[in-house]
Amino acid sequence: MRSNPLRAIWAEGRAAVNGWLAIPDTFSAETMAHQGWDTLTIDMQHGVVDYQAMVRMLQAVSTTQTTPVVRVPWLEPGILMKTLDAGAYGVICPMVNSREDAQRLVAYTSYAPRGVRSYGPVRALLYGGADYPEHANDTVAVFAMIETAQALDNIDAILSVEGLDAIYIGPSDLSLSLGCRPTFDDVEPKVAQAIDHILERAKAHGVVAGIHNGAPEAALRRIEKGFQFVTVSSDARLMAAGARQVVDAMRNGRRTAETPNGY
Repeated sequence: MRSNPLRAIWAEGRAAVNGWLAIPDTFSAETMAHQGWDTLTIDMQHGVVDYQAMVRMLQAVSTTQTTPVVRVPWLEPGILMKTLDAGAYGVICPMVNSREDAQRLVAYTSYAPRGVRSYGPVRALLYGGADYPEHANDTVAVFAMIETAQALDNIDAILSVEGLDAIYIGPSDLSLSLGCRPTFDDVEPKVAQAIDHILERAKAHGVVAGIHNGAPEAALRRIEKGFQFVTVSSDARLMAAGARQVVDAMRNGRRTAETPNGY
């Protein structure tokens, strides 16, 4: 089976730099994949990406060595299994709030005897190899999102579930759940304390900790703290920021640095 470079990064004690795909398009996904991200996550929970677009985006990412990850809409067995059948090498599941939620997540994403994943790896066989079914349980990375006060209260119970590879903090939803303003980077002290606690408990359980960030500076600080999976911005935000920079320069009459070509 094709190896999962994300697991190799973690085994070496390094952090994976993850990009975020919100635009349901193969060319934008392919362009992002060629920029050197360790992983790219296709977001099916928020935004406009549906299943068919996700499959085509996975195919585009597969033109590179970037590891394809998908955030599914919810903790629901059908979409989790279809996402893995499409060739995702990592799945991020939102709103995992209890040990029971985490147990269901592991079961839905694992073949028997570990879980109840149904057999039918149609595209996963093409991407992963003919022996995919024998090795998928130990190759695919499974993330539980920790983003509520309930999950915070149950963090040790969630982290103790066998087969859960990583947790992924959603700072905005965690902030809302704790009565604070939603943001990625400059979180309020109460949220910062919660994030530090989640990270500390993940380390204690030997589970990888990931987190969503808005800017590289915040992601770098979090890597220094011990996070091993950091998302920085998204394709849509990066496109908007780049376009705004050019428009502002033109409106203000400033010259911009020349690019190698017009494309």
